[in-house]
Amino acid sequence: MHRKYHNPKDLAISISIEAAELLEDFQWISSEEALIENKENIREEIAGVLIYSLLLCSDLGLDVKEIVEEKIVKNGKKYPVGDR
Repeated sequence: MHRKYHNPKDLAISISIEAAELLEDFQWISSEEALIENKENIREEIAGVLIYSLLLCSDLGLDVKEIVEEKIVKNGKKYPVGDR
């Protein structure tokens, strides 16, 4: 990956593109079929999403563990277990 293109805007765009490519692996078929037919590409697209996400966190000076834990707490309050 070319570091000169690693700015927040382009990294956010790249995350979206990789996520869209991941969705294509599931389009029009069941999850089970997608995993049988596209497992290797699914792995690659997930890796792309993660790589760009980690690069964006690095560029923005964000602590990945901290922001994930904060989001889990926030989601727990918004969607408490037992509210089904």
